[in-house]
Amino acid sequence: MKGLADKPSYIIELLEAGVTLDDVIDGHICEQTLVEKSAFVVGDLGALMQQHACWQSTVPQLQPYYPVKCNSSPAVTQVLAALGLGFVCTNKAEMNMVLEHGVPPEHIILSGVCKQLAHIKYAARNNIQYLVCENEAELSKISRLHPSAKLLLQLTTEAHAAETSMAIGSSLKSCRHLLEAAKEQGIEVVGVTFHIPSSCEDLQQAYTHALSDARCVFDMGLDLGFNMNILDIGGGFTGTEFQLKQVESAVRPLLDAYFSPMSGVQVLAQPGSFYVASAFSLAVNVIGKKVVTHCWDSLVQGENNEDTEFLYYMNEGVYGPFSRKLVGNSIAAPSVHKRGLCAEETAYPSSLWGPTLDDLDQVVDRCLLPQLSVGDWLLFSNMGACSLDESLSCSPQLPVYYTVSTSDWYEMQEAGVALDSAMKNFSMVQPSFACPFTKYYAVAHLTVFS
Repeated sequence: MKGLADKPSYIIELLEAGVTLDDVIDGHICEQTLVEKSAFVVGDLGALMQQHACWQSTVPQLQPYYPVKCNSSPAVTQVLAALGLGFVCTNKAEMNMVLEHGVPPEHIILSGVCKQLAHIKYAARNNIQYLVCENEAELSKISRLHPSAKLLLQLTTEAHAAETSMAIGSSLKSCRHLLEAAKEQGIEVVGVTFHIPSSCEDLQQAYTHALSDARCVFDMGLDLGFNMNILDIGGGFTGTEFQLKQVESAVRPLLDAYFSPMSGVQVLAQPGSFYVASAFSLAVNVIGKKVVTHCWDSLVQGENNEDTEFLYYMNEGVYGPFSRKLVGNSIAAPSVHKRGLCAEETAYPSSLWGPTLDDLDQVVDRCLLPQLSVGDWLLFSNMGACSLDESLSCSPQLPVYYTVSTSDWYEMQEAGVALDSAMKNFSMVQPSFACPFTKYYAVAHLTVFS
């Protein structure tokens, strides 16, 4: 897991009936309170199963290919591989890990705007045929190092272009030239890929333009003699069933019109955040506090008004698990561990900062929180994707504690997710009564050797 401490083996806490994820978080907070109060992540592998079931029931026509860069945890990879997902990799390390989990090379796509030569060579040696290409320079590299590759042309979209200043993908106008160049160099082109960002406000218009352009590229390819049979509609799935249904409503009639089931075109998608975002929660500790008072004169003579604002400093910031803030993504306000806001308790304007004292290290710009104390814990949910980017700091990586309920565990076994195939050290563990913050519960520790 990028930015987090993953080892060749990892422990899954199998939760007995009645034990919740909150209980597990309580237990680990108690452990950290007794030592150095380090931040940590808790992952619920059962949530991956639930999201997969939601995907299959809502968009069964879209074959999911998981982008490994979203969360490269071996536990996540092992579960999703067992569920039959394909994988989109961007480098040699990701391809190697996916192959080690038994994923067939034909279910792997090597993506990336500018791929390193060593990564293309690795794909060729390991029979990974599907590569994404968006320009002639990349095409030349691939034709020289991996002449048997099957290319997916990266098509730019209006929605993606509006979100970023960096041009990603090939325009419709230049696709014809790229197809002709591939034909001249003897490289096979088999399809098209594009991306609609999750921030897109008009999904109907965005997918209409993208799929009509993709149809044009397919027709160009067919005219040149290519066997065009793969359409990848990319990512942009936030993780909610509501948004997934919105995408399905926009895409289904367009696919029927441009790429009917009778056409033989395989339609892929890249749900990254959809699968992993809700599966992980991050616990951080408040290490500093500053009170700022704003005063101004009242309109009533002789009266003064003042507002109190709190600045809290946490032991993790944007140069660690909150790095997505640096590229313009917002971080949702956390909950306070073991504190519900009572009716009589005042909520104050607050901002949350990382530990560096850097002006950029502001995690949450403004939120309402009860007055906190140094040593309190904050819980950030839906951190499976946004917290797992490569850490920009030299600080130690965060530990990850994996959990799964017994009911989800049995469902995973029925679905063929055999995490216990290489499992050792099965034992029942009961946390001590000594911790005043943690209720008594039992878990089974399952140590998995991948």
